[in-house]
Amino acid sequence: MIFSSLKTENEIILIPPTLFPNEVTFENFKNLFTNMNFSVYLKNTLIIVFFSFIGMFLNAMAGYGFAKFKFKGSNNLFIMVLATMMIPGQVTMIPVYLILNKMGLTNTMIGIVLPALVGAFGIFLFRQFMSTIPNELLEATRIDGAGEFRIFNQVALPISKPIIAVQGILTFIAGWNSFLWPLIIASDEKYYTLSVGLSLLKGQYGGQNALQMAGAAFMVIPVIVVFIVFQKSIIENYSTSGIK
Repeated sequence: MIFSSLKTENEIILIPPTLFPNEVTFENFKNLFTNMNFSVYLKNTLIIVFFSFIGMFLNAMAGYGFAKFKFKGSNNLFIMVLATMMIPGQVTMIPVYLILNKMGLTNTMIGIVLPALVGAFGIFLFRQFMSTIPNELLEATRIDGAGEFRIFNQVALPISKPIIAVQGILTFIAGWNSFLWPLIIASDEKYYTLSVGLSLLKGQYGGQNALQMAGAAFMVIPVIVVFIVFQKSIIENYSTSGIK
C-alpha cells in the first residue's frame, strides 16, 4: 500500500507489477489536499480525537469515583453502566439520532462528538485499575489537606499511567477511524472525517488506484506510529494485569 502510494498511475497498473516504485512521487498525497477536501477531513478528525481524549479524562473520573467512593446504589449503578456494553451501537443509533435531531444538533460537530464522549468500556477499565490504588495513600493525601480533585490529578492519574496509555491508544484509534456515525449525522461534507473521505475517494476516483493507496496510507501510518511509540506501555500494562 505504501509503495503503491509512491508510484505513478501508469506504473501501478504495469504487468508484471513492481514492488518498489521506479519513480518515487508524492503527487498522490498532494492531490489528496488539492483536488480533494482532505485538509477539511483531517481537521474534523483531529477535533474528534481531541474531544475523545476529553471523554477519556471523564471516563477516568467516573472510574475513580466507582473505585474509591462508596455511596448508596453505587454497585447497582456500575452494573447499569456495564449493561450498556451489551447493547450494540447500531441499536442505539436511531434513538440517538432522533434525540439529537430534536435538539437541533444534527449536521454539527457537537452532534458528532457528544454521543461517544464517554463509554462504559473506558469507565470499566479505569475502575478496575484504580481499585488497586491503596486507600492508605489517598487518606494520607487527604490528611495533608489535598482536595478530591487534586488527589485524582496528582495521585490517581500518575499511578494509572499504564492504563492511560492503553486507553489513550484505543481512544486515538477510535477517533481517527470514525466513519459510520459522522456519515449518518452529517449531511454537509464540511463535517466529514478522513474515513468518510476515503470512502468518497473510492467512489469518485475509483479508477485512480495510486490516489486511493495514498489515502489509505495517510489513514494507516499515524496509527502505526502511535502504536510503535506507546507499545512499551501496552506491554507493561499486560504484564501488570497478568501479575495482578
